[in-house]
Amino acid sequence: MSGEPDIRLVAFAGSTREQSFNKALIRVAAIAAEEAGAEVSLIDLRDHPLPIYDGDLEAREGLPRPCLELRELVKSSAGLLIATPEYNGFFPPVLKNALDWISRPHGEDGLCACYAGKVVGLLGASPGRLGALRAVTVLRQQMAHLGCIVLPDVVTLPAAHEIVSDPAGITDERTLRRVRRLSRATVELARRVARDRPPDSGSAEGREGAGRP
Repeated sequence: MSGEPDIRLVAFAGSTREQSFNKALIRVAAIAAEEAGAEVSLIDLRDHPLPIYDGDLEAREGLPRPCLELRELVKSSAGLLIATPEYNGFFPPVLKNALDWISRPHGEDGLCACYAGKVVGLLGASPGRLGALRAVTVLRQQMAHLGCIVLPDVVTLPAAHEIVSDPAGITDERTLRRVRRLSRATVELARRVARDRPPDSGSAEGREGAGRP
């Protein structure tokens, strides 16, 4: 779109399982965001393995290389698309661990600086009747606490095992429309935030009380 700021998003699923329902969901979201004019980095957390967060390890060795890679991706983006499974009513440990590592201060960046003002669109899929709604709800709170701007609308996909087919992925038209709508809204809000934000500004909202995990 002429005259509009370039928008870069990072998209990933909170799962490392090869046939993850949420990997299928985030692929659709990433494609839709690209169709809406964004440049999207679709990543797999399996390609960025991180140890369980350990303050002693951080003090002794600094941030692990996979963390630095993820930090740079997030920091240079306008927003995130995240699809999460639900584990016992919560989002998975692999996702929480990645978010914690990325939040750590580094160089001139303070705590949670990478997340400040990033626009976030959330999705979730599970075989259950709620479609990871509980996990998405908690993840929304987490991302707002980190200083992100989280879209009020989410996409949840119940009975994901009936909708996500292999190898075709998601073919259900109603689901595809919902995902495309969320991705477009994420891109549009990220573009609006980027257009309206003064140079070198950042939001500290949501970071009060943040500390070492």
